[in-house]
Amino acid sequence: MELYEKKLAQLAKNGDRHAFRQLVDLYQQKIYHLAYRMLGNIQEAEDVVQDTFLRVYTNLGKYDPAQKFSTWIYRIGTNLCIDLLRKRKRKQKISLDANLYDSESTDGYAVLPSDENEQPDHRLVLSETKRQVQEAVDSLPEQYKSIVILRYLHDMSLQEISEVLDMPVTTIKTRLHRGREYLRGKIGSLQDSG
Repeated sequence: MELYEKKLAQLAKNGDRHAFRQLVDLYQQKIYHLAYRMLGNIQEAEDVVQDTFLRVYTNLGKYDPAQKFSTWIYRIGTNLCIDLLRKRKRKQKISLDANLYDSESTDGYAVLPSDENEQPDHRLVLSETKRQVQEAVDSLPEQYKSIVILRYLHDMSLQEISEVLDMPVTTIKTRLHRGREYLRGKIGSLQDSG
């Protein structure tokens, strides 16, 4: 797949629109899910996807084929999300619990097993647990949020995250550990108060 993506990138770099369209098809949903999980907003996530592919298209000449294409495009998408999060903080001091969840969105946190024959009260407990996990991830400090999302929702290795965020693996490990500790504390306090 990596070789195929590099070939598509080279073709797109040389003006092949069909090759670029294939790159969009390969990564559009992945970048959307990354952006939605980081931003919690459908419109902003869609904007990030558009901006990501616009930047990919205009910067294909700068793409280094020695690097994985997926790392390069995830870095662009992640950086755009981080920029938006920073703009949000500057524009207004948002309280962490001010985010409203859009009911039409897909639930990327649906990692808990589902069984159609479950009792309604069991489904309610699972639904509440998912909501608490989602709230906890949404409230993660910026320096942990992107790492946790890339690791657990996009199943990236520590090395891949290191390349996407342009940070040493040791920093990624530390922030991932602190992010998990934050989540444990946040989820524990939500359960204690519930």
